[in-house]
Amino acid sequence: MTPKELLIEEAETSYTLAEHLFRRVADDELAWRPGEGRAWMTMGQLLMHCARFGCGKAIRGFVEGDWGPAPADAGTEVHVPPPAALPSVTSVSQALELLDEDRCLALRCIAAVDDADLFGTSLTAPWGGGERPLFQQLLHMIAHLVQHKGQLFYYLKLMGKDVSTADLWRV
Repeated sequence: MTPKELLIEEAETSYTLAEHLFRRVADDELAWRPGEGRAWMTMGQLLMHCARFGCGKAIRGFVEGDWGPAPADAGTEVHVPPPAALPSVTSVSQALELLDEDRCLALRCIAAVDDADLFGTSLTAPWGGGERPLFQQLLHMIAHLVQHKGQLFYYLKLMGKDVSTADLWRV
């Protein structure tokens, strides 16, 4: 297996499992958030984050240099808005459509990478973290989706849904 094939397989698996968990959510549960603690995203915000900001757009940024339009008030410092300011999906079907678009974007960008660039090109993410080989940056973006897939899994558990380890790892 080549490094590019590994990235594609990891991305495909992560998106498939995220989609499986998305389908466990009902439209009337999108406003739900954990009752303990603070600064939690709602379920709808979490689905939006996974589907729009989990993987594909950042992979496109690293591969194509297209990070999308910068906000008008953007300075040099990367700012993550508080959960209350994060966008939410309005339905699970919208979340599934956005997740599929993000999946297609991520896979298209990974497939377009020249194999030599995976370890021959090093980049720094706009949010910092040091210069790393392109392969490692792309793997980190897939891991970002996996992290939020785990968050979704625990949201579902906290809601009393019947989910198990198999829902996290078995395609």
